[in-house]
Amino acid sequence: MAYLFVHEDREYLLDPGERFESDLGILEVPEDVAPGDVVETHLGTGFTVRRLRGPDLFTHLERTGAPMMPRDVGLVVGKTGVAAADRVLDAGTGTGILSAYMGRIGADVVTYERDPDFADVARQNMEIAGVADTVEVRTGDITDDLDDLSGFDVLTLDTEDAPTVVERTPTLLDRGGSLAVYSPFVENTREVVATATEVGLDGVETLDTIQREMDFDDRGSRPSTGGVGHTGYLTFARRP
Repeated sequence: MAYLFVHEDREYLLDPGERFESDLGILEVPEDVAPGDVVETHLGTGFTVRRLRGPDLFTHLERTGAPMMPRDVGLVVGKTGVAAADRVLDAGTGTGILSAYMGRIGADVVTYERDPDFADVARQNMEIAGVADTVEVRTGDITDDLDDLSGFDVLTLDTEDAPTVVERTPTLLDRGGSLAVYSPFVENTREVVATATEVGLDGVETLDTIQREMDFDDRGSRPSTGGVGHTGYLTFARRP
């Protein structure tokens, strides 16, 4: 597993045994490096070693598109109740942020990515995140394998053909299992909601994921006027 090497506002993701050069000097990472160690460059600059945490994955994993934001991951985890030893079926892997989070919780994840190059990057990201043993990245379209998939506790989707998969939720999920669908567009979300209702899922609800940072200065306190507050729509439901 890679570790973070931190000096003031600098953060570098490095492997044990790696040699790294910067304007702060040459950093020779020991093979037996451990979190909490301080490793110095040849110029005497010290870097503190930290274990990767969830938010670090969002910052440092290689991206193949716009990854799911940590705040949206938090909603998925909180609403589905995904837990250790759960079986999770995921589609639309992308960078793999959501799959990595769930794998680090202790779930066994099977995730589908149609783009072979994206899938390769996701596999490398699972290695970095330390969950390659619990997250299986499959290259292909989940809709081609729906007849062979069943017995999952959680189903998470971030793909345009989500309604097609939601239609099969009664056979994909065990009873009481949870569904979470992310979409950047309301049109796809409406179709997901309609399909979930038609197949008899319980507790169908959609949340518009909006958050605003707060600014605090000498003049007063107010929500920030910068940044994008909305990221997408999350639909949740359960198999009765």
